[in-house]
Amino acid sequence: MVSAIRFRAALAAVLACALVLVTAPGSASAGVRDRAAAREELRRYLSTHPGGTPINDNEISYGGGAFVVTLRAPVGTYGMADCPQGWFCFYDRPSYGYPRGRLSDCGRQSLFTWQWQYRVESAHYNLASGSVSFYYYGTRLFDVGAANRVRSDAAPYRNWANYVERRCV
Repeated sequence: MVSAIRFRAALAAVLACALVLVTAPGSASAGVRDRAAAREELRRYLSTHPGGTPINDNEISYGGGAFVVTLRAPVGTYGMADCPQGWFCFYDRPSYGYPRGRLSDCGRQSLFTWQWQYRVESAHYNLASGSVSFYYYGTRLFDVGAANRVRSDAAPYRNWANYVERRCV
């Protein structure tokens, strides 16, 4: 009985070591490939949206930090409103699909400044007070704010917004 337990424990240890040896090199090379792909995505985005400063392999700052683009969703946040506290965010896809742009300033701002006009498909407001309206020229399309924080789908106004106006309270 004791030898059977020792045999099972030894077998489990050997299998665990073999699993580590088999998966470790692949995981390391996958991580390198992922970082290289992220850097390439960042390079491509900057080539079509110049003027930004990379913060890391996934974020680009414009206007001294006034506008920040996040290229890929953090792991585990797909389909979730995930705008950082102190910002309002708008997403390139419905249901908070990335890339994501974020602003925090009050007043009227042209999304053209950030090359984000006609791209908003969902939005999340993560500030303690106030609201933001999305406009197509002079026509108010929809709002998000402290009382109504999310809009998972901007339909029927997907890709219409070219201005935002944040009312700070």
